[in-house]
Amino acid sequence: MTKYEAIINYIKSEISKGTIKPGKKLPSIRKICVQFQCSKVTVVKAYDLLEKEHMIYCMPKSGHYLIKNHLTSSNDIITKKIDFSTAAPDSSILPYEEFQHCINSAMDLYKKNLFSNNNTQGFENLILAIVKQLQNYQVFAKKQCIFITTGSQQAINILTKMDFPNNQKNVLIEQPTYHGIIQSIVLNNITAFGIKRDFNGIDLDELEKNFKYNNIKFFYVIPRFHNPTGFSYSNEEKKQILNLCEKYNVYIVEDDYLADLEINKKSDPMYALDSSSRVIYLKSYSKILLPGLRVSAVVLPELLLDTFKKYKIWDDLNTPILSQGALEIYIRSGLFDSHKEKLKSVYSERMKYLKELTKNLSNPNVKWYIPDSGFFANFQITNDMNIKDLIKNLHSKNVLLRDTEDSFLKNYSNNKLARLSISNVTDAEIKKGVSMILEEINANVI
Repeated sequence: MTKYEAIINYIKSEISKGTIKPGKKLPSIRKICVQFQCSKVTVVKAYDLLEKEHMIYCMPKSGHYLIKNHLTSSNDIITKKIDFSTAAPDSSILPYEEFQHCINSAMDLYKKNLFSNNNTQGFENLILAIVKQLQNYQVFAKKQCIFITTGSQQAINILTKMDFPNNQKNVLIEQPTYHGIIQSIVLNNITAFGIKRDFNGIDLDELEKNFKYNNIKFFYVIPRFHNPTGFSYSNEEKKQILNLCEKYNVYIVEDDYLADLEINKKSDPMYALDSSSRVIYLKSYSKILLPGLRVSAVVLPELLLDTFKKYKIWDDLNTPILSQGALEIYIRSGLFDSHKEKLKSVYSERMKYLKELTKNLSNPNVKWYIPDSGFFANFQITNDMNIKDLIKNLHSKNVLLRDTEDSFLKNYSNNKLARLSISNVTDAEIKKGVSMILEEINANVI
């Protein structure tokens, strides 16, 4: 047994005995170094692995703490649900205390702004911070082209309802896609068309037909870490889509909700490849910070600014200033960048583990797609089993999967496709859960 494995076993033993209680601090790195006569690097490795197992979390300049809802009994894993269904970020690695400090600071710094209606466009200090931040994503935008919205869903809803300069009325969406855009389309009585997106991307000939004949005002796309499939377009595919948009005077709504988890430095957003001001860029903060934060940024072509503002002002006047001020401090302090790097490492490692696991589990009844990072992977059943039956059977065994039915328009469906989220599972849960999925599928082979 290596030293770091011995440290992990020791910490787990202390947790089981109740010596280390939920929410309380673990022994310091220095103390463990002395106790096990090892280097700081060894202890850091052990603690990092415990973090990846969702057992502990790190507070900068404070130490490591046991997660409050950690299961201390080894028997609890038998009844604990393995949740592949959730789209929520991992609560054990979200920066609660850091962001609480930023909220407190915002209360002190911006208290005068809290008692007045602020600029509909957004808090200027935050917009300036985002202008600078977006340059790291190859999104170079003018200050006046950025609006702060109360979550990306608000931006999607406004864009769905409002008129566009191309005087076209309908919306094109990938199939499947994020269910929020579908709900917006249905509730606002907008005509929508779908285009299939699968392992091979989209059919560009079919895309051109949609643009040519279906009066499309914008095409809503999730170019990377697609929800619900995990697919990503190559830069070349993005360019081909943009060329068709320019040819047929169609706008793009680019939902880049997990840009912060990108590990491919050569992958650019569509906005960076756009030379004709047709891309509307959505940047979410809730997926990697706090789901309840509800602050997003939308970068708009200048031709859309006045119309978007009219809709935004009567939607909620302005996004809550306290949330905006806290986010501005969080970005400006450098805390956002350090947190982003931590999340990027955690989720890419989980995907890597899932990819290696499935690679070694050859099964003719299942086709897997595992990306390099992000929240979502997917698999398709290739035998006669229906995905709803699989989900129902697994639920009774405490393995949760999400049906993708609400990610399709009514005339589209795929009863063989399942989304598999790794946002809230450990490596051990991934291994056990995948094994149970395959067992259930194989049990239904005729």
